[in-house]
Formats: sequence, C-alpha cells, structure tokens
Amino acid sequence: MSHNTFGHLFRVTTWGESHGLALGCVVDGCPPGIAFTENELQHWLDKRKPGQSRFVTQRREADAVRVLSGVMPQDDGQTLITTGTPVSMMIENTDQRSKDYSEIAKRYRPGHADYTYDVKYGIRDYRGGGRSSARETAARVAAGGLARKVLPDVTIRGALVQIGDIKINRERWDWDTINDNPFFCPDPQTVPLWESYLDEIRKAGSSVGAIIEVVAEGVPAGLGAPVYAKLDQDIASNLMSINAVKAVEIGNGFDAATFRGEDNADEMRMGADGKPVFLSNHAGGIAGGISTGQPIIARFAVKPTSSILTERRSVDTDGNEVDVRTKGRHDPCVGIRAVPIGEAMLACTLADHYLRHRGQTGRIS
Repeated sequence: MSHNTFGHLFRVTTWGESHGLALGCVVDGCPPGIAFTENELQHWLDKRKPGQSRFVTQRREADAVRVLSGVMPQDDGQTLITTGTPVSMMIENTDQRSKDYSEIAKRYRPGHADYTYDVKYGIRDYRGGGRSSARETAARVAAGGLARKVLPDVTIRGALVQIGDIKINRERWDWDTINDNPFFCPDPQTVPLWESYLDEIRKAGSSVGAIIEVVAEGVPAGLGAPVYAKLDQDIASNLMSINAVKAVEIGNGFDAATFRGEDNADEMRMGADGKPVFLSNHAGGIAGGISTGQPIIARFAVKPTSSILTERRSVDTDGNEVDVRTKGRHDPCVGIRAVPIGEAMLACTLADHYLRHRGQTGRIS
C-alpha cells in the first residue's frame, strides 16, 4: 500500500512538496467519457488558495491547475473528456520563501511533524514541512473537482461551524451566505465575532482551532458495506488524513453517547413514492456502514496552527534544549482553508464508493 495514495477504484496519488517546483496528483480509475474544463477544477482550488483575506497565510499562490494526461481536448479548446487512463494534474509553486525556515533547520517545532518525520526517515525537509505541509492538499482539491464529475447528482458543501469556543447559531444556518464572507460561515451574525476574535489571535502571534462540517446531498442509498468497507469508515479515514485534523464524527457523533435509544434511532414512515422516509437523521446518512439516501453529514476538528510567533520550548537535532518561534507566513486558523479540502475528500470518498457499488451490484441505487 502506498503512503501517498487513497481510494480503491477512484485512486488518488498526490506528489510534491511545499517548497518544491510543483505539486500535483494522479487520479487512476476515473471512468472514461467525463467532460470537464480546467476552469471548473480551478473554481474549487480558488476557494482553498492562500492570501485571500487577513485571516489566512499571505503566501501568494495562483494555484493554477494544469491537466497533463488522461484526457482528450475537444474542438472548443476548453472541454476535456476523460479517456479512462490516469489523469495527471500539476500545480506550480511560485511564492516559496525557504529562507524563512533557516532558523529551524535543526530545531523541532512543537506541535509539528518535525521530530516524527526526522525519526522515521532520518531526513526532513524543514522548508515548510515538505510533504507534511498543508500545501499538499491543493492537489486533493483538484482531484475532488474531478470526483464531483463522477457524481453529477450529488451536492457537496462545507461550512465552518466553530472557531475556538465561538459556535454558529444553527437556527440561522443559510447555505447561500457561505461565499459572502472569508470564513465559509453559514451564519452571517457570527462573522463579526470571528473577525474580532481572529484579529486578537493574529496580533498576539498565536493561533486557534476550528470545526468544519461537510454535507453531501443526493447520495443514493446503498453505497458502502457492512464490515470492512464501511462508507463512514472511509469518510472518517480520509478526513482524518487532512493536516491538523484531530477528530472526526458522523451524524450525532460524540453526542450520540448522551442519547437514549428511542431518541437516537431514525424512525421511518412510508412515503408517497413507496419508499421509506426517515423522520430524523441522527445517523448522518449512514447506517451499518451503508448510505441511507439521506444527507451525509460529517464534522472534523482542526487543531490550532503549530507555527506561531510565541516562543515554545523544544530541542534540536544535537540534543540541545532550545526555544522556538516560527517565522514566515502562516494561518492563524487553518480551519478556514480546510473547508474546501474537506469537501474534496468527501467527494473523492463518495466517487470511490459509487464506482465500487456499481461494480459489485451492476446498478447505481
């Protein structure tokens, strides 16, 4: 099993480092005949790219995606059709400042993967963290854009629902507002609270964590399996693979432990179309590892950015005790740009299970 690949039929391999020439991905197993444009993929990358507000890193990257293989260009000069062969995509790095990291070349930054990376491989790329950098996730977002094309009837959206200890008011949830603010926040009244809070965090040279919710609507019932290929198992695994994620929950998640059985069960009645209608969705759209046809709801928690200006105690590669403060351009809350990454990982997971279900049963629902 590759350490850089996820998925079974819709397989994504990412490559590249934060301060290398470029990064990208290879998507193997994408069905032939799928039409898309680079601009459609770019739409999702633009949601993730840095430098879009004062609340994220000021590294300036266009994150322009180029499709290198696996497609046939059409006469209009924009549309690409997948051929069923590996689709390779590349995103060039254009704004690296490797000198920002020279002081920590031998120092392990607390909270980072510096020590564990070094102890595993015996060598580490201190320039932005190399493969352990969140910059790697740009390639996942490109793959997620293609995965959405495998699932044309599924709507996948994400939102930031908590920064620090400040939560949104779910009664005011409005999907139409998530692109009207720098936080992908579905509650406009919470936006100014987050702005003031993050301004304080940023000026203090510190950082804070967040919780992101991703929702997929229109997913057909039947995706997944009851034991070792559970849909929620793979969703949790893939969301957990995102940098800085420390917890994942599906549906009620940890709150399910506080419910009584009669309250947690999603009761059913027969609908007018002869199909069951669920009266609630505590399970988050997945029961027994298999999708129910209801919206799939997952949340993941992102820790505070480990790169902060506040000095922290650590050691260096020579065994000396040192104090470390990380210079450079960093997100005071990485949870903001994690929203489109979460959407992409959910899209890739669902595309993979969609193809696995079709291959096993010969049908799509």
